[in-house]
Amino acid sequence: MGKKARVSGFIKELGRMAEKVPDKRAGRHNQIYGMADAMRGAFSVFHMQSASFLAHQRSMAQKRGRSNLESVFKLAQIPSDTQIRNMLDGVPANQLEGAYDWLWRQLGQEKQLAGFQTLDGRLLVGLDGIQFFSSAKIHCEQCSRQETEGKTRYHHRALTALVVHPKQPAVLPLAPEFLLPQDGTDKQDSELAAAKRWLPHHADWLKKQRAVILGDDLFSHQPFCELVLAQGLDFILVCKPTSHETLYAWVEAIERGGRISEVTRRVWNGRHGEIWRYRYLNDLPIRAGEDGLQVNWCELTITHELSGERLYHNSFVTSLPLDDQQVKPVTHAGRARWKHENEGHNVLTTRGYHIKHNFGHGQEHLATIMFSLNLLAFFLHTLLDLVDWHYQQIRAALGARRTFFEDARSLMRWQIFASWEALIQFMADGLELPPAPD
Repeated sequence: MGKKARVSGFIKELGRMAEKVPDKRAGRHNQIYGMADAMRGAFSVFHMQSASFLAHQRSMAQKRGRSNLESVFKLAQIPSDTQIRNMLDGVPANQLEGAYDWLWRQLGQEKQLAGFQTLDGRLLVGLDGIQFFSSAKIHCEQCSRQETEGKTRYHHRALTALVVHPKQPAVLPLAPEFLLPQDGTDKQDSELAAAKRWLPHHADWLKKQRAVILGDDLFSHQPFCELVLAQGLDFILVCKPTSHETLYAWVEAIERGGRISEVTRRVWNGRHGEIWRYRYLNDLPIRAGEDGLQVNWCELTITHELSGERLYHNSFVTSLPLDDQQVKPVTHAGRARWKHENEGHNVLTTRGYHIKHNFGHGQEHLATIMFSLNLLAFFLHTLLDLVDWHYQQIRAALGARRTFFEDARSLMRWQIFASWEALIQFMADGLELPPAPD
């Protein structure tokens, strides 16, 4: 597999992993469809951003004896939608963690990690929750339940982990942790509990990347901060006065004494001047009591230079030491967590991935395996955005992401391509793009 065959390489890897996942049909004879067929077939829907892609390719196969599902996505046989759902329902989503690892290895081999490093070579890993399914009727044993006025509503939620950077438009996903009923407790699962499971599970990789954990105020409490530190990591977490009374009592007392360190600078945003004021303190207790963890606190306030209007304000606690030089990059790193929502969850919801659409629910794991396959398609597309020259040039020539995938699907309805890379080359030739640089 050549260096440029990134999509074909991923499809091959996905098939290898699928051959090892649990198959609830095990023991039955004369199985026509393999688990790799089901996994690759489901992935093709998310990669091509069309719920009808499978139907169109089945129609092509009936008319021509072959389709792009066989040639591009390497299906040996084409299962029906129902067969795919039934086969994947018994597969826990954590069986796909190796697919995320494969994509991260490609990023490393393509020397892309340096572009996401900050704070002297560290990766910023944001944690946040997303609800991707909700129904008053459809449910399974893995659903979370919410009782309101005597009515039950069923949900699926995930804790997503995305690598962000203050100056990068892209975000890079790690394997998510799903909020599921936990053995031995009737208590509903939570984002915080999911984060406490996710962090030790991925600690080895995070430590190698010298990761800094980002999160909202939900996470900025002593037990979670201690867990981050116990993994050999650091944190920058939103810290609100309403949930940190002891810490802010110290801030106010020190402020009255005029001893809060402060750095101010003027920034021109292209239309008007802004005043950026950073304030910080080191070694404050995050909670009351002699065992209160010592953390460092910083805040950023941005105001309109002429009107004095406050344009932005947020404050953070961090395990990183602060001084007049470090408060700026640390605060900007903490602020980068907004990209988790804007460049992550919003893109997954509104830019063709339809992450909150019910692609299949099942009775066991179908909802979570579909979510993870969709997230992997997003990750693969992001990799292409970063490293595939022809993909970049075609996307730039066609404009909107939607136009690119509409054109790709249209071509695949009428012509069979030997691989994804052959399709991309066909589109590049049609647009008369120059050859990709070596």
